[in-house]
Amino acid sequence: MRFDFRHGRDLIRLFSGPARKPVLAGDSGGGASGKRRRDPALRLLDAVTRLAGPEAELLSHAERPWASATFSGTRHTITLTFAGQEGVAAGEGFIALLPDHDFTLPGQLVADAGISEVTHVTQPQPLMVVEADLLLLSEV
Repeated sequence: MRFDFRHGRDLIRLFSGPARKPVLAGDSGGGASGKRRRDPALRLLDAVTRLAGPEAELLSHAERPWASATFSGTRHTITLTFAGQEGVAAGEGFIALLPDHDFTLPGQLVADAGISEVTHVTQPQPLMVVEADLLLLSEV
C-alpha cells in the first residue's frame, strides 16, 4: 500500500480505512476499554516523524508484507522532506539517529532501519529529501 501525501485523498484513506469505524461524539472509539487501537503502520509513522522533528514533512509512505521462514512483518518506505537551512540540519541529524534508534511499538519490533536515498537541492532554497526503509516484525 502506498500513500503520497501531496494528495489529500491519500491522507484521508490512511486514517479512515474500511476497518475503522467513525468516532461519534462522546465515543472514544475503543470499545469497552476506552482505548483506541492504532494500526502498527500509524504508530511507526508517528515514531519516525517524532524522531525526525518538527522540520520534517511526511511526503509518502509505502507498506508491503514481508516474511522469512521464522518471522513475518511488513517493510515500510517513508519519504520525508526537510526545507531550509534548519531543516537540512535536522535531516542530517535524522540520518545519523535512525539506524541506532530503539523504537517502542507495542507488539512490534523494528528489526532494521536505514536510509536508502538522500537527495539535496540547493536552489532556490535548500531542500533535502530522505527515504528511509524500516522492517517491522510482529512479536508473537
